[in-house]
Amino acid sequence: MPSLFDPLQVGAVSLSNRVVMAPLTRNRSVGLVPGPLAVEYYRQRASAGLIISEGAQIIPEGQGYLDTPGIHSPEQIAAWKQVTDAVHEAGGKIAVQLWHVGRISHADFQPAGAPPQSATDRQAKSKTFTKDGFVDVAAPRALTTEELPGIVQAYVHAAHAAMAAGFDAVEVHGANGYLLDQFLRDSINDRTDAYGGSIENRARLLLEVMQAIAEAIGADRTGLRLSPVTPVNDAGQDSDAQALFNHVVEQLSPMKLAFLHVIEGHTGGPRDVAPFDYGALRERFKGVYIANNGYTREMAIEAVSTGHADAVAFGRSFISNPDLVRRLRLNAPLQKAHSATMYGGGAEGYTDYPALAD
Repeated sequence: MPSLFDPLQVGAVSLSNRVVMAPLTRNRSVGLVPGPLAVEYYRQRASAGLIISEGAQIIPEGQGYLDTPGIHSPEQIAAWKQVTDAVHEAGGKIAVQLWHVGRISHADFQPAGAPPQSATDRQAKSKTFTKDGFVDVAAPRALTTEELPGIVQAYVHAAHAAMAAGFDAVEVHGANGYLLDQFLRDSINDRTDAYGGSIENRARLLLEVMQAIAEAIGADRTGLRLSPVTPVNDAGQDSDAQALFNHVVEQLSPMKLAFLHVIEGHTGGPRDVAPFDYGALRERFKGVYIANNGYTREMAIEAVSTGHADAVAFGRSFISNPDLVRRLRLNAPLQKAHSATMYGGGAEGYTDYPALAD
C-alpha cells in the first residue's frame, strides 16, 4: 500500500505527496482581493501535495465574513494569479475553494443590504464577523426555483475564473452549513419545490453544480468538500445523513470527479459527534478520497497505508507549520498556532511562523 509521502495522481493534477492543506479562512484579504501577504503565505506552504485555498466567493452575494476574497472579477483573477504563480514556482499545486455562504451572512456583505440567499427563509442561530466584530447572521430569503439556474451558472463562471487565475483545480464547498449544505439537509431545507422534500430533490442543486463545473473545466480538475454530520453554522443533523450522502456520492461517481474531500465528524471538533460510516462513501466514490478532521501524523499514515483514504488534509497544523510535510516526514515537533492572530491582521501569525532550521 502507498504511504502518506508517496506521489498521487488526482485527476489531471500530479501531487508530490498525499499531505493536503485544507482550506483555511484567515480574513486577510484587501477588501475582496487577496493581497501580497497571501502570495507569501501560500508560497511558504507549497510543499503540500495540494493546497486548497481559503474559500473564495463565487458572487458578491456569496460573502459572509469580513475580508474574504472572491473569484469572480478581473481584479480578483489578477490577484489570485500572483498566488498561483508563486506556488507553482515553488513546485506546488493549488486548487481554489468555490464558496457561497448562503444564510451565514450579514446585510453588511450583501449588495444593497439585501437578505442573504438560502434554501430557506429561516435565520440561522449563528454569528459572523463584521467590521463591528461578531454579530448575529441576518434572516435570509429562500431562493426561488427560477433563480437556481443562475446560481449554477455563477459556480461555472467562478470555475472559469479559477482556470484563468492559474489554479490547478477547484473544490466546491458543499460543507459546513453553507449554501449547498443548506439545500442538502432536511434540518434546514423546508422547500416544497423540486429542490426540497426527498433526498433526490435536496441533492439536486449540488449535483447540478458539480455536473456543470465538470463539463465547463473538466471533471479531472473538479473536486467537492462534504461534511455529513458536522453541526457548525447551525447545521442540524439530517434525519438520515447516511442515506443522503450515500445517494450524493453514488450520483457523483459517474461524473469521474478528481476528488472527494470529506470532513469526518464535527469540523475542528470531535470526530464521533454522530454515527456515520465514511467507508461507505469511500466505496461509492471512484476518484481520490481525501480524509479530513483531527488527523495526527500517526492517524494519517495509517489512513493511507490501510486504504481508508488516498490523502489526508490538515488545517490548523498548516497555519503554524509552513513546512508541515517536512515535519511530518521527520516526525519533528509541531509549532502551536496563536489563537489571537488566527483571523484578521497582518503578517503576525500569518507569514512569520518559522520553518525548521536546516
